Amino acid sequence: MRPSHGGAGASRRRIEAEFTENSGPLSVSVGNVHGMAITADHLRITLDGPFHDTREKVRVDLSREQFTPRFIPDLEEARAHALEQMQLLAGDGYAANGFRTEHGGTGDAGAAVTSIEMLAMADLSLMVKAGVQWGLWGGAIENLGTARHHELYVKPTINLGLLGCFAMTETGHGSDVQELETTATYDAAKGEFVIHSPTPSARKDYIGGAALHATVAAVFAQLIVAGENHGVHCLVVPIRDEHGNDLPGVTTSDCGYKGGLTGVDNGRIMFDHVRIPRDNLLNRYGDVDADGVYSSPIESSNRRFFTMVGTLVRGRVTVGGSAAAAAKVALTIATRYALQRRQFSAPKSDDEVPIMDYLVHQRRLLPLIARSYALGFAQNELIAKLQDLQGSDEEPDPQDQRELESRAAGLKVANTAFATRAIQECREACGGAGYLTENRLVQLKADTDVFTTFEGDNHVLTQLVAKELLTSYADEVRGMSPVEWMKFATVTVSDVVKTRTAALQIIQTLLDTRQDNEEDGSLFNRGTQLGMFEDREEYLISTAARRLQGASKREKDPFDAFNFVQDHVMHTARAHIDRVTLEAFIAGIEACKDKAAKELLEDLCDLYALSVIEEDKAWFMEHRLISVERSKAVGRAINERCRTLRPRARSLVDGLGVPDNLLNAAMLEP
Repeated sequence: MRPSHGGAGASRRRIEAEFTENSGPLSVSVGNVHGMAITADHLRITLDGPFHDTREKVRVDLSREQFTPRFIPDLEEARAHALEQMQLLAGDGYAANGFRTEHGGTGDAGAAVTSIEMLAMADLSLMVKAGVQWGLWGGAIENLGTARHHELYVKPTINLGLLGCFAMTETGHGSDVQELETTATYDAAKGEFVIHSPTPSARKDYIGGAALHATVAAVFAQLIVAGENHGVHCLVVPIRDEHGNDLPGVTTSDCGYKGGLTGVDNGRIMFDHVRIPRDNLLNRYGDVDADGVYSSPIESSNRRFFTMVGTLVRGRVTVGGSAAAAAKVALTIATRYALQRRQFSAPKSDDEVPIMDYLVHQRRLLPLIARSYALGFAQNELIAKLQDLQGSDEEPDPQDQRELESRAAGLKVANTAFATRAIQECREACGGAGYLTENRLVQLKADTDVFTTFEGDNHVLTQLVAKELLTSYADEVRGMSPVEWMKFATVTVSDVVKTRTAALQIIQTLLDTRQDNEEDGSLFNRGTQLGMFEDREEYLISTAARRLQGASKREKDPFDAFNFVQDHVMHTARAHIDRVTLEAFIAGIEACKDKAAKELLEDLCDLYALSVIEEDKAWFMEHRLISVERSKAVGRAINERCRTLRPRARSLVDGLGVPDNLLNAAMLEP
């Protein structure tokens, strides 16, 4: 067990001294007035990871008055404000990172994602608008188009000379993109595609930019050539003229007020036999020549679809990271408030007690701070993987691409679910003050609420993760006897889990130190924590595969077979992402250059790991992986880590990297 850095016996004077010494208002540059980096700086640098320079630049960009968070309930004013902010960013060349150098950008996919994520700290409407324009619309042009599209659209997309939207979701189909109803039928006689919404449920819905600002759309539709349906493809369809009027055959409408994101002009689009030139087909993966002959470098329509959608994974990565950025703002506000807000007098004292001194309050906020760090490190690894694959001129290895898509789906779920939970807890932890709009928390809650369902519903994405894990076993498990299955599971399942780790050598070294005794201190052993995470994941994967095998024999319909084990499958995916996140945290700690910051991160990692185990301790006990007594010890260990971290709470939230001007909560003012 590592020694504590403080505890329940620490005097309030000592706590306040450490608070003063190690914390100060976060500036956009590293270091205090003496030019020496303090602990919070080292935490921030470590958490920023390989994208520290990009994040620091964005902090500087957002220090301008125009980006100070504002609550604007009026739709017209909020939308105009978001567009004005985007124009400022465009003037700085903000979007160039998302496009290849030969197309007029810098080709830095990691910086592109990170930059848009950071906007969430200032204004989530701005983040969504920027994500639609430069991530989704621009990403469709960049990744699905060819030279003719790049030459025509990329530069004006970067500088906002052309405002686009991403018209995929329909009223009748959201997650099931392959079944979209909009059609793009080729008219060979005129060399044009005819875009049509054949039913009311084919209406493009919730489309950011469609209500007001976008003049062109990347429309996903069933491509029909000579009577044959070649599946979903993407086409560029103009929707408005230069005066903002709908073009012939196009009908747009406004989604109006939503739960939040008033600055995003979400709208709907219907098409009535709208004609566009043949060249408007984004033809990287499927083309139609002048004679009306369809061709594709990918023969399988199913694989072609998933290849096309896979190139657009950047949006899903950005959504998860942006939700996590908003949670960092909420945690910083709530923790700083808890350090100054006092309630009830201490025994033998006339001084009221800061609410952060109460264990129950520490229990509310500190585990969430720990998870924020954990997910931050996992997000860094995901972005780095995205950058590796999308920064190459070569087509990515299919297995690497599937792994990226699975990881992006899993972390989008983890980040957005965490943001919803954390922001709500922060709101409640600030009492009535947290309910005031001037303190930002209710707006953060409203603006992030939809993140759990856009860019993929979280339940659907969780199943995607599980299916990717189980696909590895589909062929092997068929026809196995129980004895053969056990031999297979003992070797293969374990190997698959371990080959997907972030820092394999470090992880294996720590696993070798595992302690399985019943002493409380063993729960602080990193190898023990890792082992428990791996045990859970391996057991869930192997038994899910086994249950699927059994269900397949009983049920005639494959849907019924999968549906029978759906709850198990969801649990499996969550366990996988928990393990991936813990390993990313460990890798992040290894990269920390400062001893004091590293010790804090070690304690935070304990708190993250133990909190995950506590949340699922019923499962661990049911499967006899921990005893009743050890389950109780988990709670005691969490309390110990909360007491250890309490004196450094301000440093911890300063390390989350939210500049003071982006907090803008009235209750934090002196």
